[in-house]
Amino acid sequence: MSELRFTEDHEWLRAEADGSVTVGITAFAQNALGDVVFVQLPELQFYEKGAEAATVESVKAASGVYMPLDGEVLEVNPALDSSPEVVNEDPLGEGWFFRFKPAHANAVSQLLDQDAYDRLIKANAQA
Repeated sequence: MSELRFTEDHEWLRAEADGSVTVGITAFAQNALGDVVFVQLPELQFYEKGAEAATVESVKAASGVYMPLDGEVLEVNPALDSSPEVVNEDPLGEGWFFRFKPAHANAVSQLLDQDAYDRLIKANAQA
């Protein structure tokens, strides 16, 4: 598995060997949401950075999953349609939401690395 990158909106990204990028929500986001009961996955189309691509609903709240970079969604995780709880069980693995092809190949490397994301979480906890 390659190194994960993160957004300030608590999405994780993993660059794949074929040039696509897999996206999910972090364990921090999953813990904040609680038990996930529904996931609305994105359409297979182009989204601009910051656009709401998916929605995740839990027993506590609903939250958007935002497109981390400009790009075209190529695939969604069909397992989440019938088993949204996979997001709780394995948020950084089988609980992925979608794969996309970024408009700019090196854009993923500009996102937060693990250390920067950990600092963000710590700062949020102290706020």
